[in-house]
Amino acid sequence: MRILISLCAGLISISLAVVAAPPVQKCELCHAKPGFQKKLDNGQIISLYVPPDSLAQSVHSKRECNECHRDVNEIPHKPGLQWVDCTGCHYIGNLAGAPELPIYEQYRESVHGRAALAGNKKAPICQDCHGAHNVQKYHAEGSPLNRQLLPASCGRCHIEAYRQFASSIHGKLLSEGNPAVPTCTDCHGEHTIEKPEEPGSAVFSTRIPETCGKCHAAENIVSKYGVSIEQVETYTESFHGIATTFGSKKAANCASCHGSHDILPATDQESRIFPANIPKTCGKCHPEANANWARGKIHVNASNKDAGIIYYVAAFFKWLTISTLVGLVINIILDLRRRLMKNKKS
Repeated sequence: MRILISLCAGLISISLAVVAAPPVQKCELCHAKPGFQKKLDNGQIISLYVPPDSLAQSVHSKRECNECHRDVNEIPHKPGLQWVDCTGCHYIGNLAGAPELPIYEQYRESVHGRAALAGNKKAPICQDCHGAHNVQKYHAEGSPLNRQLLPASCGRCHIEAYRQFASSIHGKLLSEGNPAVPTCTDCHGEHTIEKPEEPGSAVFSTRIPETCGKCHAAENIVSKYGVSIEQVETYTESFHGIATTFGSKKAANCASCHGSHDILPATDQESRIFPANIPKTCGKCHPEANANWARGKIHVNASNKDAGIIYYVAAFFKWLTISTLVGLVINIILDLRRRLMKNKKS
């Protein structure tokens, strides 16, 4: 019933707006002038210029201005116009031909949506990420959500995170046009972004191994760059990994050692896992960490000969355990045989 009422209200609103509002050509009389602007009460000057071809080249090229600006029905406009509400068309069951996805419900539940609904004027809304009049499909070359441009789009608000990412191994590879490296939404999500300290976040401490593992446990992705998938497996089997699996928020995860936005290869002197930096990195949790901590291998796979003496010690105890169990079974069988023969004689 709520969906039906919302649908009817939306159709009525669109119909009224189409009848009453001026056509695009009249809007362009003012908004197509490059110097067209407005001074707000606080002294801020905002541009009201809309490039004439921006709407024509967007995914909304067949829409009229008033289909989005529904409270504009006369020229000059009345003061107090509202922000465009994209949910007028973008909802499940819409008749406007818009994608039927649950992204608005997801957005409302996200950290951005909650902040916007609470009245935070700095919280991003649809237009801040997708664009206003020049909305493109996310994979289009000029879209701010294109993989190549996405970090810069997020970086308009998250300046320090963007600076770190741009200098990281992921950011450098992305700038070279590599399509396989992760960008902001691969780790944080899109419309479902939550704060890192919230359990539902993809970068919550206990979920980070799973998030990083989407790429680093996929051999078809990382093998191209000489990166082994055994790092994920060996972490999972380590003390830190087991503690994280059981819900420990204090146990070291991928980001604890490698960083988050500032990840660099171990050969880079600025990397947190560069041998000279390992005592400091481990020292965040283990104050006794010293230079010796960098001498051993970190991600140790005891079944691989590259593990050195650990491989042979593990192999020794494996065969010792097997031979002990085999001896025990043989001893039990011989003892049962002896008892059976004894019972037959008696």
